[in-house]
Amino acid sequence: MRFGAIDIGSNAMRLLVAEAQEEDNHSILKKITLVRVPVRLGETVFTKGVITPIKVKKLSKSISAFKLLMEVYGVEDYRICATSAMREASNQIEVLEKVKQLTGETIDVIDGQLEASLIHSTFETLVFDMSKDYLYIDVGGGSTELSLLKHGKPVKSKSFKIGTVRSLKKKVEDSDWTAMLDFAGELGHKTKGLEAIGTGGNINKLVKLSPLNNLTGLHYGELAGIVHRLEKLSLKERMRQFELKSDRADVIVPAGHIYLDVMKAAGIEEILVPKIGLSDGIIYDLYKNFKSAKSNQSAT
Repeated sequence: MRFGAIDIGSNAMRLLVAEAQEEDNHSILKKITLVRVPVRLGETVFTKGVITPIKVKKLSKSISAFKLLMEVYGVEDYRICATSAMREASNQIEVLEKVKQLTGETIDVIDGQLEASLIHSTFETLVFDMSKDYLYIDVGGGSTELSLLKHGKPVKSKSFKIGTVRSLKKKVEDSDWTAMLDFAGELGHKTKGLEAIGTGGNINKLVKLSPLNNLTGLHYGELAGIVHRLEKLSLKERMRQFELKSDRADVIVPAGHIYLDVMKAAGIEEILVPKIGLSDGIIYDLYKNFKSAKSNQSAT
């Protein structure tokens, strides 16, 4: 069965279409297509507090286009979720009503805790050592979610108003930064042998830029080296030398610093990068609900 997920982030919107199936009692998500549109809602929310009419128009057109794509790909169930920028927009209600009017779709505005929960729920679909403890680090345009996993289950999770677009607009509070690093440091101090799992478009791209071609993860020093190389270049130089799109070239450096600072605070030397995100979590949640409903029907 095919599912669709529309993730409306602070930097970009994403449509993921995936097929969910069971293999040897293990859930597998087979990605069919992933489309990204740089709407960047956080650009006006973090500076003006609102989502502007131009952004609403782009948002609505993107949703309408995504709906047509899902129809073509035979999607049977889907969900639309919005995160940090939509959460903080003072005109959120008006925006949601306008989008509903233009597209016929309802957007679920999820809080940071649910966002983190959906992201790390996909851990069950990954082939990782479940006996180890992991710190999930998800960096978005408006927020960063940190989650401690023990035996594959979340035991502690927090969301912080620290993100790439927010950083570019110089809207990250020192108190939030301190709170995030204190939280990471506490987890690292209390949990021996803690390893990191990084999610988000920027860490996926940073892995691809690794000169060691390590496609599954990065050591702290290797990640720091890549971020330092990018930081020395202008926006145009990053785009030309590393074939980055403009909306990736400007956010990738602040994202790299967030991952590095969290890893350093927690005393973590390596970050694994499974290339998953919120959209994967949305689809996995839809699949679990589908299986549960099917099981209940069979029982009756």
